[in-house]
Amino acid sequence: MPTSYNQLSEHIYIYYGNINVGILKDNNRALLFDFGDGAVSEILDLIEIDEIDMILFTHHHRDQASGIKKISSSDIRLGVPVQEIQWFQDVESFWNNPEKRWHIYDIHPHTLMLSESVKNFEVTPYKGGDNIKWGQASISVMDTHGHTDGSVSYFVEVDGKKIVFSGDVIYDKGQIWELYSLQKGETTSDYHGFLGSRKELKSSLNKIRSMKPDMLIPSHGRIMNRPKEAVDLLIKRLDECYDKYVAISALRYYFPEMFAKFQDREGHMPIRKGKPNPEFLRHFGTSWVIISESGNAFVLDCGGQNVIKQLQEMQKSGEIEDIDGLWITHYHDDHVDAIPNFKKVFGCPVYADSSVAMIVENPRGFRYPCISPSVIDIDNVTRDGESWNWEEFKFTAYHFPGQTYYHGGLLVEGNDLKLFFAGDSFTMSGIDDYCSGNRNWLGENTGFDRCLKLMQELKPTHIFNCHVDTAFDFTQEELDFIRKNLSYREKIYGDLFPWDSPNYGMDEYWIRCYPYDQDTEAGKNVELSAKVYNHSERKKSIVCKPELPKGWEEVAEKSTQVKPRTEGSLTFNINVPKNLDKSILVIPFHIIYDGRNLGQFRESMLFIK
Repeated sequence: MPTSYNQLSEHIYIYYGNINVGILKDNNRALLFDFGDGAVSEILDLIEIDEIDMILFTHHHRDQASGIKKISSSDIRLGVPVQEIQWFQDVESFWNNPEKRWHIYDIHPHTLMLSESVKNFEVTPYKGGDNIKWGQASISVMDTHGHTDGSVSYFVEVDGKKIVFSGDVIYDKGQIWELYSLQKGETTSDYHGFLGSRKELKSSLNKIRSMKPDMLIPSHGRIMNRPKEAVDLLIKRLDECYDKYVAISALRYYFPEMFAKFQDREGHMPIRKGKPNPEFLRHFGTSWVIISESGNAFVLDCGGQNVIKQLQEMQKSGEIEDIDGLWITHYHDDHVDAIPNFKKVFGCPVYADSSVAMIVENPRGFRYPCISPSVIDIDNVTRDGESWNWEEFKFTAYHFPGQTYYHGGLLVEGNDLKLFFAGDSFTMSGIDDYCSGNRNWLGENTGFDRCLKLMQELKPTHIFNCHVDTAFDFTQEELDFIRKNLSYREKIYGDLFPWDSPNYGMDEYWIRCYPYDQDTEAGKNVELSAKVYNHSERKKSIVCKPELPKGWEEVAEKSTQVKPRTEGSLTFNINVPKNLDKSILVIPFHIIYDGRNLGQFRESMLFIK
């Protein structure tokens, strides 16, 4: 039985489970701050508590609240942030909404939410400024948004101490648990909002600091006995991390007004000018078209029907003859939505890197930003460095994990030119890493560093972005500058997170469930896998178990070892009970990684037909 708890004062205890659960004791009853996976219930008798009177939640995430469904008594009162009450009482409105499944540009609310709604409990919403008197304690509610849109913290005065239960506002001195929850749009969608919640988070941290607490207790992390020092260092690190992101951000080219205060800042790369396109290229939407001397064409990407119409018009006018092939740079919807119809109209083969093909051939297997439901059959899955000839050109395909890990680059050589089609990975102002959900890894010869190193080796005369009308290039010095920035970011982002690689805090999908969703029927068997990427330099252990709905046949947990910088997998066969009605079910996966209990960290979905 778990016994990992500590007494902090006469009436305050802390339980260390998948999260830290605060316990405020009054005789034989308790008020809890968050509930985690519910294992805290197993130690209450050790501290002579036989009744939970109330649970106050800092935010709606599943790791805070998944244990609720294990509670048999409905007499327990629940207090939740007023802005998040929907995600406690009507979470199905999220899971059952196809707009939250496909074409994902707004990340909020995050998918780390309850698998089913809280039922049969008295639920009271709380907001900043509310006060609660319970036992010997006075509790003040503080709006501390940032980690989620409605997060709150609880300022507790008891036993002569001032204690803040702060949720995931902070992890430890100068650290946060992860970064991807802070993805939020400022002037555009969440998709463009890397660290977009940092202003809200900093405001929340300043609010906590102003209360001059004696102790800061986070959901994930260590108890802080010097809250001011912890907060000051985190704010400083957030500012530096954002500055180094902006210094080489591709987004400065698209939305310069977002970064007006950073203009001409020392240490930021100047924005390059474009250069003329070769005469044999055309650009429509997100598509580039290469026209050979014979008049045949080769197309890169097709995100909309208008591109097909443009190509048909070019054929009618005699500007082009046959279309011989199409290359997919990456899986995003604005690059692939119309490809199934493109294949029907033009009947040409489709080429893609293996990482791209994996998603577009089975999009239901994944849940990523900008994902399209369009299913595309890939005729030629290319290997990294594979070359072939088309008309007077030589094509060489590369795995190009820039804007997203699932990305390819195409080098086109001919007419004494070296053209590199980089998808959305670069603009004249730098690299396109403005969405943490795209899996932009830090590290030497990893992610963008690999892409930049390739540019230094290939020395293309022209680089092409699918959203930019004109070509551009980078000098060797600029490529060195960007790589040095990334190397430094590996260090400072490493300091920001409590992991041995910063990629755990930045890569939202280092653990993912596969397939993400699938159709099944009552009485059938389904197969679900947890896939885990080990970003570390040493072997790591993974223990995993699907948390199945009540009444289903249980499955045993499984474990394995994952080698450094590889992806491991654990697969489960699940019996779907007979006589189920049509429904959409969320299956969370409980994860223990390298001995660290992550709770219900990821999820898969079953559509019962």
